[in-house]
Amino acid sequence: MATTAESVLKPDFKANRKHFIFTDEHEQLRESISNFAIKELAPHADEWEETTFPDSVFRRMGELGFLGLDKPEAYGGQGGDYFSAMVLAEALSNANCGGLSMGIAVQTDMAMPPILAFGTEQQKQEWVVPAIKGEKILCLGITEPDAGSDVKGIKTRAVKDGDDYVINGSKTYITNGHRADVIVLVTKTDPDAGYDGFTLFLVPMDAPGVIREKKLQKMGMHASDTALLAFQDVRVPATAVLGEVGKGFYNIMWELQGERMIGAAGSVAGAQKCFDRTLEYAKQRQAFGKSIGQFQVIRHKFAEMATKIETARQLVYMTAWRFANGEYPVREISMAKLHASRIACEVADECIQIHGGAGYMKEYNVERVWRDMRLNRIGAGTDEIMLEVIGRSYGL
Repeated sequence: MATTAESVLKPDFKANRKHFIFTDEHEQLRESISNFAIKELAPHADEWEETTFPDSVFRRMGELGFLGLDKPEAYGGQGGDYFSAMVLAEALSNANCGGLSMGIAVQTDMAMPPILAFGTEQQKQEWVVPAIKGEKILCLGITEPDAGSDVKGIKTRAVKDGDDYVINGSKTYITNGHRADVIVLVTKTDPDAGYDGFTLFLVPMDAPGVIREKKLQKMGMHASDTALLAFQDVRVPATAVLGEVGKGFYNIMWELQGERMIGAAGSVAGAQKCFDRTLEYAKQRQAFGKSIGQFQVIRHKFAEMATKIETARQLVYMTAWRFANGEYPVREISMAKLHASRIACEVADECIQIHGGAGYMKEYNVERVWRDMRLNRIGAGTDEIMLEVIGRSYGL
């Protein structure tokens, strides 16, 4: 039978098909979180840029079950798979508030996973259960004034004293640091043991000697609080140790892989959101008698951005699929984090250019996306560190 023009499969550029890693349940969840973000969060985005978002957001998200999507039901979570956490990271882009997304990610994907993975039952009951409800806020303390990418250079010390440990040191750039109830703190317990000399602690932020020195001023992510912290003779019991003494470095390196994946997913979602808004602007903005999107130079900008976003999305999704299926693909996770964060910055910059003077103005929120996105090339591992990890993975 001859093929007719009517029987030939025609391209459908408007088809909106989900990626194979996501089920119908994931898409329903995405819709639910997106609606919440649009209706309850986005209207306050401008205000929170000035004041930081309130603690009530944690409680509200806890009530809705959004803080424990992939966490065990035994601790109040929803028992979902890893992809549900990806959905949260992507859907929160609809809040138009990068600082809020980051503050929530610290709670769900940075501080909570190591407690679940390495903590005792008592520690999980004390911190994870209320954190999933949004009743307790978590933060993670790695970076110090003199130790960022060089985690081995951490100087915060925890010294055994009888049945307790006494902690001295400082941490900086700590998201949620001014509001947190507890910090997952990376310390050095044996300065002569190299990578085997680090230990994690769960330190209550109201413990004597914990000082929240000042709220740091940032280029972007204004809606989140970022703290400089000091620890002066902070005494904690041995039960505050998270995991095994001397295994803290390896545990935090494991945590960083999940953090990088969620960051990569957020970068793709943020880039896509910025792209979509700019596309609408290009269709409406008139110049020389027609919409600017009809000019080839602008049309090609969108083609380039769309292609870059899609390459990042496919890399992130396939790496997430491997990660969720029990693999530990550090090389590809590093690639995904590096590529997605770079693409997000490129897209945000190009979107400012397409907006022209309007893009430089706060009222269009495009400049905020650029300022917020820029952190993704630094946090959870700089571009330079990601390149080093990738390069060394080839035996170089």
